[in-house]
Amino acid sequence: MISEALITKTALKTLDIEIETLNKLKNSINEHFTRCVSSIFTCKGRLVVTGIGKSALVGQKIVATLNSTGTPAIFMHAADAIHGDLGMVQNGDFVLCISKSGETPEIKVLIPFLKNLGHPIIGMVSNQTSFLGKQSDYLLHTPVSKEADPNNLAPTASTTAQIAMGDALATALLALKGFTPKDFAQFHPGGALGKQLYLKVRDLYPNNEQPAVKAGDSIPTTILEMTSKRLGATAVLDEDQHLVGIITDGDLRRMLEKGSSMNELKAEDIMSPSPKTIQEDKMAVNALQEMRTHSITQLIVVDKSAKYKGFIHLHDLIREGLI
Repeated sequence: MISEALITKTALKTLDIEIETLNKLKNSINEHFTRCVSSIFTCKGRLVVTGIGKSALVGQKIVATLNSTGTPAIFMHAADAIHGDLGMVQNGDFVLCISKSGETPEIKVLIPFLKNLGHPIIGMVSNQTSFLGKQSDYLLHTPVSKEADPNNLAPTASTTAQIAMGDALATALLALKGFTPKDFAQFHPGGALGKQLYLKVRDLYPNNEQPAVKAGDSIPTTILEMTSKRLGATAVLDEDQHLVGIITDGDLRRMLEKGSSMNELKAEDIMSPSPKTIQEDKMAVNALQEMRTHSITQLIVVDKSAKYKGFIHLHDLIREGLI
């Protein structure tokens, strides 16, 4: 029989150990860390990250984070480096070596070659007195008293510490660079995160129809406009083309429920005044926030002078992956 109590106990113990590890890691944000970050910030080359096994996987994640936040970085597998890939390291590059023990055979072979080539070495290591710890020009200490698995064998707490230290390194460099949301969007143009930072309402609403009726138009005319434009709503404009209201499918249903005669009513009689609007130069994600706040599925788009431009619909935002 599967023991749910054992599952819960083990999972919580894992989190407790990793939380304890992260708390200890705070002590490593010291003068060694700040000197390391400052040197990377002023270096002329890239940050080359290397490691073996799980540390190599952590290294790839760190490289991805660095590149996405404006610090040029590449990953070089330590085993491949000593079999030909060392040539990817260029003049001016710093090398970050990641190893829990600091005694990994491939790292011990690699470091002398890197030193001979004149590359500064950053050691991310748990054991400060290890070969890597002693040979490093800059030390990022990731102390781990024990792994989180019951046998104290599988890399768990150690990789958590490495990833967190990598994040601290990347964000500190980001802060020094003055990296802005606009910069972030330039590196993420195809993803949802990037779209939140650069996609504007004006990029979406022109793809939709622009239903509009005058305040004095008849209900049959209004229904025809809404049906032909297929947005389930229409803007209501006055004689000067100023926006005065909106009519939705719901407004039509409420009119019918009251038993009102369509031939006796005008658009202004059933419209909802003061409709929710958004300016065309606002971010698309702001339109999404407005829709969520007011529990609606569309907004009327206006320009800076409040002139009616069209509609932006929830489906537009879904299509772009903002939801």
